[in-house]
Amino acid sequence: MSLFSRAVNLLECSLTKVPSLPPSALARSRTGNQAVLRSSRLCQAIPCFTARLSTACHPAALAPSSAPVRGASLHGKPLLGTTTTKLAPPTNSHAIRPPCPSSSFSSAALPSHTLRFTSSPSHHSVSLSAHHPRPAASTVNRAALLTRHFSSSIHCPSPQSDLTMSAGKPSEYTVRKVGQPNTLDYRAYIEKDGVPVSPFHDIPLYANEQKTILNMVVEIPRWTNAKLEICKEEFLNPIKQDVKKGKLRYVRNCFPHKGYLWNYGAFPRTWEDPNVVHPETKAKGDNDPLDVCEVGELVGYTGQVKQVKVLGVMALLDEEETDWKVIVIDVNDPLANKLHDIEDVERHLPGLMRATNEWFRIYKIPDGKPENQFAFSGECKNKKYAMEIVHECADAWDRLMTGKSQRGGMSIANTTIEGSPDRVDASKIESIPAGQDLAPAPIEGSVDKWFFISGAAV
Repeated sequence: MSLFSRAVNLLECSLTKVPSLPPSALARSRTGNQAVLRSSRLCQAIPCFTARLSTACHPAALAPSSAPVRGASLHGKPLLGTTTTKLAPPTNSHAIRPPCPSSSFSSAALPSHTLRFTSSPSHHSVSLSAHHPRPAASTVNRAALLTRHFSSSIHCPSPQSDLTMSAGKPSEYTVRKVGQPNTLDYRAYIEKDGVPVSPFHDIPLYANEQKTILNMVVEIPRWTNAKLEICKEEFLNPIKQDVKKGKLRYVRNCFPHKGYLWNYGAFPRTWEDPNVVHPETKAKGDNDPLDVCEVGELVGYTGQVKQVKVLGVMALLDEEETDWKVIVIDVNDPLANKLHDIEDVERHLPGLMRATNEWFRIYKIPDGKPENQFAFSGECKNKKYAMEIVHECADAWDRLMTGKSQRGGMSIANTTIEGSPDRVDASKIESIPAGQDLAPAPIEGSVDKWFFISGAAV
């Protein structure tokens, strides 16, 4: 049996599973590069059909021939009343590749159980609708076009070679916990191969040679309240809970939010220089590593080193300092292949950026402070702008480590930087206590209290 005959048989098998679907529902539309399926049951049959067909028929094999063959049918009737043409089989079966167009496809929910697939004009497509049927004398078989369109759009996501490097790869970093969480003594040291390293200075900023994937250190897991941060002043910069007036700090729950909205952390080897006023925000840096909000679906853990890609950045003006908030996605997240820039976040995670803006604006109000302000009227800048900020802060860190900027009270001890006068040997690292796996200390019930802020969007 020829490849095309097998394709036709598979199409018949799939379509005959929809007995109540009238043949007129499969009429083609003149609307162009869209395929609209007005039957949810036909939509359910399509993936089954294409999964079995994608390795049997390739778009390159769809060259028409003059010899007629049996066409596709629905309940024994020719599909759409078209004439059929025989398709020449490929001359070299080893040359067949899975169909994978260079353009991306998208889907959107439509009324009346309608599913719409779109592609670029450079690819053939079929629109299945009850409106505007085309003349029957088509030179290319409708079944062949169905085969080409659906096997391409469903089975071939856009290639993302830069996201494959860490998929499924276990982290090379681990966490050494010292002391009891929710106490003044708690410290989380980052280790590589069992040896403590500095999350501020030792972990590389970039995770691949192309510098498209970055390392992020998670300080605060999503939905938690303890304000944990890389300690700039202590040896090897462990993560600890922030303290104010001798008390542990917790972020308040501003209705309807609970704790932090994202996995919150920092980029290693970055620094927001307090000696430099940014030309656009008109404010100096906040003297911290660059803050990061990771919007993926999995809740991280303190000390986790995630591989992420940058999507955008907000500029918070906190006590007359520029406090950048970089928006990123874990490269292993299911949405990573769909989120490429900040507008994609609104498309696939509607409302998240508005909630992020609100959260940063009001989160200090329960502690008696005024609401925070933003540069750029609260606008979240795109990926290109965000990467420029990352590069600026990486350059500032370089100046810090080479003595071109004053370190103040910061520790720049490290274990990996060649030629650094602050590089330490194993004897000093041995002074760090052994790891402990202690249960968190209980926290005050007031940490779970909700605060209702007038003017907050719900």
